[in-house]
Amino acid sequence: MTAESHDRESHDRLRDRLDRLEDLAVEVEIETGRREETVEEAKRHILVRIGRAAAGFVVVLVGIALLPLPGPGTLTIIAGLALLSSDVPFARRLLHRLRDRLPSDEQGKVSRGVIVLSLTGSLLLTGFSLWWSLGR
Repeated sequence: MTAESHDRESHDRLRDRLDRLEDLAVEVEIETGRREETVEEAKRHILVRIGRAAAGFVVVLVGIALLPLPGPGTLTIIAGLALLSSDVPFARRLLHRLRDRLPSDEQGKVSRGVIVLSLTGSLLLTGFSLWWSLGR
């Protein structure tokens, strides 16, 4: 057995495994999905879900990095969890816990003043920290 035939055989085994994984993922997506009726729609939605999960994890990691650094770390983590919450159960639970800590009225809604004050404060503090570290 030559090295070339061994590489070819390894490549074929890997391709077979990836094809089986793709078939299983499409099958599960069609069974559990909401709007997928064809294989093409299921494949497209799998890519959307992977992209959304990857973006959510990156945003959460950036938020964790911003906790000790100047910037809105907590808001960034919440934004990342919001991206992840539609696909990842632990993110949904954690996001609900964080929402429960926000000040809210009798109906459970956060008042507009709290939202405006939080966003304004975050933007001002982020702008000040950027000016302090880069612009002085």
